Amino acid sequence: MLAALQNHLAILPILLPLLAGAIMIPLDDQRSRLRAGLGILSALLLLGVAIALATQAQTGPATTVYRLGNWPATFGIVLVVDRLSALLLVLTALLGLAALVFSLARWQRMGAHFHALFQFQLMGLNGAFLTGDLFNLFVFFEVLLAASYGLALHGSGIARVKAGLHYIAINLAASLLFLIGVSMIYGVAGTLNMADLAARIPAIPAEDRRLLEAGGAILGMAFLVKAAMWPLGFWLANTYTAASPPAAAIFSMMSKVGAYAILRLSMLLFGDGAGASAGFGHEFLLVGGIATIGFGAVSVLATQDLARLAGASVLISSGTLLAAVGAGQVAVTAGALYYLASSALAIGALFLLIELLERGRDVGADVLAVTLEAFGDGHDDEDEVEDEAGVAIPATMAILGACFLCCALLLAGLPPLSGFVAKFAMLSGILNPEGLGRGPTDVAWGGWLLLGALVFSGLATVIAMTRAGIRSLWATSGRGVPRVRVIEIAPVLLLIGLCLGMTAGAGPVLRYMENTAQALHAPQDYLRQVNGGSR
Repeated sequence: MLAALQNHLAILPILLPLLAGAIMIPLDDQRSRLRAGLGILSALLLLGVAIALATQAQTGPATTVYRLGNWPATFGIVLVVDRLSALLLVLTALLGLAALVFSLARWQRMGAHFHALFQFQLMGLNGAFLTGDLFNLFVFFEVLLAASYGLALHGSGIARVKAGLHYIAINLAASLLFLIGVSMIYGVAGTLNMADLAARIPAIPAEDRRLLEAGGAILGMAFLVKAAMWPLGFWLANTYTAASPPAAAIFSMMSKVGAYAILRLSMLLFGDGAGASAGFGHEFLLVGGIATIGFGAVSVLATQDLARLAGASVLISSGTLLAAVGAGQVAVTAGALYYLASSALAIGALFLLIELLERGRDVGADVLAVTLEAFGDGHDDEDEVEDEAGVAIPATMAILGACFLCCALLLAGLPPLSGFVAKFAMLSGILNPEGLGRGPTDVAWGGWLLLGALVFSGLATVIAMTRAGIRSLWATSGRGVPRVRVIEIAPVLLLIGLCLGMTAGAGPVLRYMENTAQALHAPQDYLRQVNGGSR
């Protein structure tokens, strides 16, 4: 029984949320507790399956192929689990669990079918990370986008409707580009299986290669819209700012889907073994990623709104990942993967935390929340305050302030937390003798630009987060202590605790990322497992 289940682990991250969402749809509003329980159970099972797959990829076969219907890879649908996809499955499950727990306090009741939409969102994300062919990548993209349309509008309100409609229009256009690019690639290569494509691309005739690269460029534009590369990411800040906190937290993984697709296809289809197409688009990604970092840093400095600041931080994160892909070096990619994990958890925690901090500006407006009695009794005696040399900080505010400080350090990349470790690893890869230059003192122009962009974005984030923290925490402490439930602060503490755990276990985590990066840059095992030794 256990052996049979282990053989089918790769399909479970898709089946579990699909079944949970299908069961939730016919349940009426009187069964809200049942829907919530099913959602939490599904998220916990997803986390367990993702951890099992990550462990299997690390200790067992590095690449596991699941052939639906047992059809050969060139004809059937395949799911592929390697270190990269397993890592992203774990991150998605963690963020999904945290956002679901946070939503139980109030946000699940702000609109219809929240839990079903959330499950379909998880299904689309997991499927996009697991699929081994371009057509099913499109299918899972559409599943996660369809669910995200509902989540973006969840809770109603003029701002959400305007931002949601804008978001829908942009992504429909990106989906059209996706189909055009996929059609052009299929017309030239005759297959959409990623591993089979990688085997055929080196032999593409010279007269067809331009058409293939044009299809790859159009397909890449669709991914770059979803990854929010400048100037294609103007939709992101408004959408993420207007969305409800649980939706915004899981949306922080959606931009990672675009970056994942770019990383996977860039290394697999246009890597060193692609013949005349080797390195196609790498310089564009490097320049575009650096521009996105710069735009995100300026956006961070230009806003005083916490939600927009978090949205701008997503832009910086996306730009960093895209520039790292363009750098094309194993050490830089390893640092970028570490940064991906750290930034995804930190941004998710920040989106949840912002709602709690903003709540303190109008304590009476939130009638659903109760005081976080486990951390403070909210005792306030004006006579005692006047006799004190300073103003006592309630325990709830101290916890929220400490969480905000950790998020600021993580996103700015300051020591000693994991954001600093990630940026240090990337900068070490840029500056070493085998990096982007030809020697220790001859770093290529792209390396210096990326180095400057990372330093500038970190400085901008420090300034913006300090200013926003003073504005929010000082204003909150003067108007009253925000009323917070344990079920709301617990997910924030979980995500920040995971970042602290990444810091404490930086050595093993970095080794995992290095192994992942090496497999991406030399995908022979991936190709051999999927194609059954055909290459």
